[in-house]
Amino acid sequence: MKKQLLILLFALTAYTASAQNDLKNQPMLPLPHKVENVTLKDVNNEPMTLPFFGEKNIIFFYIDPDKHKQNEALTYEMERRHTCTGPNIEGFGILNLKDTMLPNALIRTMARKRTEKNKAIVLTDDNRTLARAWGLGDCNNCFALIVVSKQGELIYCKKGELTPKEQDEFFEFIEAYR
Repeated sequence: MKKQLLILLFALTAYTASAQNDLKNQPMLPLPHKVENVTLKDVNNEPMTLPFFGEKNIIFFYIDPDKHKQNEALTYEMERRHTCTGPNIEGFGILNLKDTMLPNALIRTMARKRTEKNKAIVLTDDNRTLARAWGLGDCNNCFALIVVSKQGELIYCKKGELTPKEQDEFFEFIEAYR
């Protein structure tokens, strides 16, 4: 009986580890490529598709809450330049809740409080839905900056800390879509 329990425990541990790392060795699909709108959840845990998809160019951050400050200087500069607002572009954030050890309810509560103040749109991704559907590969421990054209093409995706040179290149790139 102990042996069967030990085998079951080992199998469960192996399954959990593989499920947690299902995108670990998956490379990101080459850019640009066509993507479809996905259903995620809002900060109240209600289903919601990506806003402005197919209507405007969209720019958003796909953030592991453990690394939410990874591109903090860039986000402040984008805010200062009004990079995420305009007649042809809108921006928002998506929290990757699958890759954090923090309780999802706590993160949603914090996001709700912040969005009440700044009126920003924030969605949550409980199961790496976006990363899988769009071929983003592993997004654990990173802050990804993503741009999708109004034609539904993923045209920009940079994961992790952007260097000053990459930031300058991004600001040049995004001007064509504003």
